[in-house]
Amino acid sequence: MRRLGRVLSSCAWTLVLATGLAQAAWDDMPEEEYLEIVTEKFKEGNYSPKGADNCLMCHRRSAKVMALFDGAHGRTGPEASPMHPEQLQCEACHGPQGNHNRGGREPMLTFGPDAKLPAEAQNSVCLSCHKQGDQSAWHGSIHDIEALPCSQCHEVHAAHDPSRDREAATENCLSCHQEQRAQIHMRSSHPIRTGQLGCTDCHNPHGSLNEAMLSQHSVNDNCYSCHADLRGPFVWEHAPVAEDCSSCHNVHGSINEAMLNSRQPLLCQSCHASVHTGTPVYQSGQDAFGGGRSCLNCHNMVHGSNHPSGKLLQR
Repeated sequence: MRRLGRVLSSCAWTLVLATGLAQAAWDDMPEEEYLEIVTEKFKEGNYSPKGADNCLMCHRRSAKVMALFDGAHGRTGPEASPMHPEQLQCEACHGPQGNHNRGGREPMLTFGPDAKLPAEAQNSVCLSCHKQGDQSAWHGSIHDIEALPCSQCHEVHAAHDPSRDREAATENCLSCHQEQRAQIHMRSSHPIRTGQLGCTDCHNPHGSLNEAMLSQHSVNDNCYSCHADLRGPFVWEHAPVAEDCSSCHNVHGSINEAMLNSRQPLLCQSCHASVHTGTPVYQSGQDAFGGGRSCLNCHNMVHGSNHPSGKLLQR
């Protein structure tokens, strides 16, 4: 009996070592080979007849895995949900199980920063379902070109995807867009850092047919969604206003009042040769050109005027 126990113990250690070596082999496998094996498994389509039950025999002890059932992807209905009894369940995203749960521990399709598969392969799984609406312009977008995986911003195994919250989504954006992070902390900026406005209120991070992945057709249309009083049309229009708000304003933030690209009168003088003086005057109170609101002391209807005598945007 004691001899049999030693034999069984030896076999157990052999199995542990073999499993560990196999796992290490997959971890060290080149990305190209890993992708080839996973692709071949998809072609073979050797899915488990027991669905998630087969996966949970090993993975049910993982809190991260079980968190899936608290969120949208873990619901058993409607039928479109991957966890619906008639769907492929875990294998809908992670691919056919094949011999994954047997000695060889074949690799599965994984997601996240440590995944061995390229972003394109990971994203193809998400886009197999999420290809309508906001995601319809993903292909060719800057985030697609930069090979950004969906899992870098989204969390599937969670009761609530943090990126669905305005502030969390903004933090995701600012983790890469450092210049904009600095701008929203300048003295004049949109209320992004306080959570009243988020990056996704103006941009579609999944791609857009518009400039800078804007949600609206143009910069001005984006601005008018909040600043409707400046939309016009006006009897007397200010040309740069009608063309592009960002001609004068830095929409993410500026050190100047009203998020202006530069101080007045320099901003105005970038287009207008002033009849008052050829040199900007900075000493506040010295004259109407340099004191108070500078050019706006007189031309205060800078966005446009409907007054019959408002040609010079003074009333």
